[in-house]
Amino acid sequence: MTVQQVLVIDDEPDIRELLSMTLARMNLATKEAGTVKEAKSLLLDGGFDLCLTDMRLPDGSGIDLVRFAQEKHPHLPIAVITAYGNVESAVEALKAGAFDFVSKPVQLDDLRNLVAAALKASAPAYDKQRRHRQMLIGDSPAMQEIRGTIGKLARSQAPIYISGDSGTGKELVARLIHDQSARSEAPFVPVNCGAIPSELMESEFFGHKKGSFTGATANKPGLFQAADGGTLFMDEIAELPMHMQVKLLRAIQEKAVRPVGAQSEIPINVRFLSATQSDLSGLVAKGKFREDLYYRINVIELRVPNLRERVGDIPLLVEHFLRRLDEGGPRYVLNEDAYAALNAYPFPGNVRELENILQRAVALCDGHTIAAEDLGLGPADRGGALSGYVPGNEPLEGYLARIEKQALIDALNHTGQNKTAAAKLLGMSFRSLRYKLDKFGID
Repeated sequence: MTVQQVLVIDDEPDIRELLSMTLARMNLATKEAGTVKEAKSLLLDGGFDLCLTDMRLPDGSGIDLVRFAQEKHPHLPIAVITAYGNVESAVEALKAGAFDFVSKPVQLDDLRNLVAAALKASAPAYDKQRRHRQMLIGDSPAMQEIRGTIGKLARSQAPIYISGDSGTGKELVARLIHDQSARSEAPFVPVNCGAIPSELMESEFFGHKKGSFTGATANKPGLFQAADGGTLFMDEIAELPMHMQVKLLRAIQEKAVRPVGAQSEIPINVRFLSATQSDLSGLVAKGKFREDLYYRINVIELRVPNLRERVGDIPLLVEHFLRRLDEGGPRYVLNEDAYAALNAYPFPGNVRELENILQRAVALCDGHTIAAEDLGLGPADRGGALSGYVPGNEPLEGYLARIEKQALIDALNHTGQNKTAAAKLLGMSFRSLRYKLDKFGID
């Protein structure tokens, strides 16, 4: 059996010896370097499964080595050792491509956990292949790019902020990052921040001790503890009240949580992913979202495209959803007019709305051929929503925004101004509808 090898880089011989002894007890071989120059020479020779480097070196920085390793050995996980509390340098390292970081003074248990996760991440790709019940459907350039990005992000431990409109599949993207990562055997815990009452958030996230408040009849672990070793995905993170933003920032930075009523913190080992359809940078500018938390969760941003940005994927998505709706019976198909109507429709609810439209069409159509009128998009949409667009007269994004606004107004008129029914008709959540009504100034 081949012994895995780690490159240890630090300008202090005592620290190199301590790290090497710890790794030796994990049955790992080590090589040591004291400068950036020595480390680059050893890295060029290759053969390493992991690299540990101090941030400050006599002839450069650990960031230089992260970038060098990314260029020469993009699949080699490299972790940096930073000064205690130096969050800025840790974030910079993660942005440069570092797998993870550990703060000085190094806690050996934290180091062992990091090393174990990094070595698992560097294992051959076939060891980590998973069968997904869900997948990203589409062959458009946007989807090919996002699939490649997911593969890269899965090899890191960096916090990732997933942006995109309602119904684009942000949670699916987060789940795929988890499934392709070294944490795939551990829990993936999704939570919608907007669905938790403000007064219960601290207990839900961090847990509580028995007797800590009225109704706390037993110890209860929180969502962070439930995700320990795995991934915590916080959707609609913009909905967090300010007092929870402070507590969340500390939990991410310190990698520890304090349950309500507890006297001490509990260490946690969680990969943190977040998402929202709101404009977080705009909320920061308005003072409604903490700037320090924004930069901590937004180490890497991954934007999920709208369906109207990848109209060419609609046939594949239609085939995928109809196959799920067949339930073992005869196959449903769309005629040409139905496809033309879908291609012209702006899809304010994105992929989720497309699925809802097809579910409704399967229930209402006669036979197994779905026509344009079975889709329930309205006469204007079947006539071609983009037929009036003249390239050069105005930006496409502005034109599509006007169409989206009109689709919202039409849905409200169709449902007698019933917002709940309009949200269902458009295939989006009530919260998403409220956000879009506010965005477009629709009263």
